[in-house]
Amino acid sequence: MSSDIILETRGLIKEFKGFVAVNDVNLKVRRGSIHALIGPNGAGKTTCFNLLTKFLEPTHGQIVFDGTDITREKPAQIARRGVVRSFQISSTFPHMSVLENVRVALQQTLKTEFHFWRSARSLSQLDSRCMELLGFVGLADFAHLQATELPYGRKRALEIATTLAMDPKLMLLDEPTQGMGLEDVEMVTQLIKKVAANRTVLMVEHNMSVVGSIADMITVLQFGQVIAEGPYDEVSRNPQVLEAYMGSAEETL
Repeated sequence: MSSDIILETRGLIKEFKGFVAVNDVNLKVRRGSIHALIGPNGAGKTTCFNLLTKFLEPTHGQIVFDGTDITREKPAQIARRGVVRSFQISSTFPHMSVLENVRVALQQTLKTEFHFWRSARSLSQLDSRCMELLGFVGLADFAHLQATELPYGRKRALEIATTLAMDPKLMLLDEPTQGMGLEDVEMVTQLIKKVAANRTVLMVEHNMSVVGSIADMITVLQFGQVIAEGPYDEVSRNPQVLEAYMGSAEETL
């Protein structure tokens, strides 16, 4: 695998009792890029994410990350390698403070995440780094609010902060702007660009204006297969992509 490719799938297939959800997907994600995985509902995007993070086992095929075959590894092993994922549904701890949410993610750096008998004060040494991460995502002023009090877009920013706390080499973002108003979409879009300045991002996203504004490369899935790949200007004019989204190649994305 070329050194500028951080993630590659080779002939990736996932079957569910005869139904092929992902069909011979060959994906190459370049190091330091923002790569978007798009397609209509049911195209197999989230299944692909679940295969990459080993929430699902592939039926056939190979997954190579940073030069190592990770096809048979467990989710925790893959996370330790630096592949860290966010989910469509908000996954913060709602009744913990914003700072405490990031502190939980950082606790693994102390190797004490399973030391349940230790006082919470033992984690105060992490607070400086917590505040640094919260400052990076624009949440420093919200540090002592409960996560449940945050507006939806800010909750997404908190999820990105907790993901960054694990020092990922590759961030997988699943529908990061889903359900947001225009202001929050713009905030999270700019945050993703900022995050991607020194790491690689692979994202599933339905909002084509977001994809068009920040993605370096786009892979389009339909019925579990790759039907197009390239930069936005190229993909957005592809007749097969237009038909998949609009039902007519005469429309434009």
